[in-house]
Amino acid sequence: MALKTGADYLDSLEQLRPTTYILGERVENPYEHPLIRPMVKGVARTYDMEHDSEGARYLVTRNESGERVSRFVKLYDNSDDLLAKVRMLRFISQRIGTCFMRCTGMDAINAVGSQVYDCDRKYGTDYWKRLLAFIDTLQAGDLTVFSGVTDVKGDRSLRPSQQADPDLYLHVVSKDSQGIVVRGAKIHQTGSLCAHWGIVVPAREMQPEDKDWAISFAIPIDEEGVIHVYGRGTLEARSLDRCDLGNAEYTKFANMVIFNNVFVPWERVFLFGEHEYAGPMVRNFGNFHRHSHGGCKSGVGDVIIGAAATAAEYNGVAKTSHVSHKLSEMLKVTEAIYGCSIAASVNSSSTPSGIQLVDPLLSNISKLYEGKELHEVLRMMIEIAGGIATDLPSDKDFANAEIGELLRKYLKGRQEVSTEDRVRISRLIEKLAFESRDIVSNIHGAGSPETHRMTVLRSIDIEALKSYAKDIAGIDKTPRPGVGSKHD
Repeated sequence: MALKTGADYLDSLEQLRPTTYILGERVENPYEHPLIRPMVKGVARTYDMEHDSEGARYLVTRNESGERVSRFVKLYDNSDDLLAKVRMLRFISQRIGTCFMRCTGMDAINAVGSQVYDCDRKYGTDYWKRLLAFIDTLQAGDLTVFSGVTDVKGDRSLRPSQQADPDLYLHVVSKDSQGIVVRGAKIHQTGSLCAHWGIVVPAREMQPEDKDWAISFAIPIDEEGVIHVYGRGTLEARSLDRCDLGNAEYTKFANMVIFNNVFVPWERVFLFGEHEYAGPMVRNFGNFHRHSHGGCKSGVGDVIIGAAATAAEYNGVAKTSHVSHKLSEMLKVTEAIYGCSIAASVNSSSTPSGIQLVDPLLSNISKLYEGKELHEVLRMMIEIAGGIATDLPSDKDFANAEIGELLRKYLKGRQEVSTEDRVRISRLIEKLAFESRDIVSNIHGAGSPETHRMTVLRSIDIEALKSYAKDIAGIDKTPRPGVGSKHD
């Protein structure tokens, strides 16, 4: 099983022909489009890391046969696997500075596996065998897979089977001896145009009447009927102009993926109507992916802190007390996010499938902390950087023969720092602070904040906590004379 290089990965994409629409136009080769290419390059960088001596320590592991495989396509066998995942994701984020599109598929294959094994034992299905065969395919080709989880949902007060339009949740429309046909759409799909395959997970709990929506399957990203529609972001015009980029190499995008009567053969179907496994499957995915965020977002946090410290240096204020205070506060947040995911790995639990589940309480606390406090980290970065990050002239202005030198003169910071470098770090700060896809992902990534809070509450025995307080307060014990006693 040969591990791909970045060049191998890019070559493999050239063999794909996904149906793609970007800004109203059908694009025949999306991988060369200026809005897609920077993220594809980010994924290619992760492949190159598999061959770097330091990167291989994080990204490469061994499967049950002892063969070297990417950690992105391996089941989580124990707490060490979960720890290695978080450390890997932080390592990569420190070098790419944004999403690199491979986490969702990794978390999805484990979430699906954790449930289909139990489903097979109950119903005599063979989903687990099919999933393992699919994972063998991913490992053999060192392929990238994205997860299709979030449905468009329509009226959120109604269940899938109650919607006026049944297609608002992805569902089965027909079946025969060869397979099933599905229709619907998944939204916020990070990585659908960076992957070779997708794996679909139900987006919510299902009841018996929702069984047609309780489905999981794998699909090639260029399968007939699969349509990728680019989702807009705040700073994309700069990529189209190829200037003022902020992150010099990489960026992030997310698509809507429409399944327009897509055929799926039975060997790639992993759940078909067994509604009671839909909810646990998506809950496990959410817990896994919030756990992943603890690695990814702490790594991006490292970049945010580094950008703030660099801006302070370039502006000549690195040694001021308020900058030191802010940097320490920023570090407190990013290390807490990371620490919760590390703890969720250590406090994990095994399942009959052999897949290790993260601690749901700690993984969701990590995500809640990210959703609120990482914005405070961004705010402090902006405070340190100053207003220069908001409205710099364009690279095209700097290239203009009439005004370029004047701009370099008046935007100078410390004498020993070039204006170009000061502008570059300011653009990075602008990108980190104002790119809508990242800001919203901090809050809603891996499910809404209310879902995170519900999971936290489900994971805690409130009655036990109340008993601790009552015991210490002397409540429900034999009454004693004194304040608060009913003793005569």
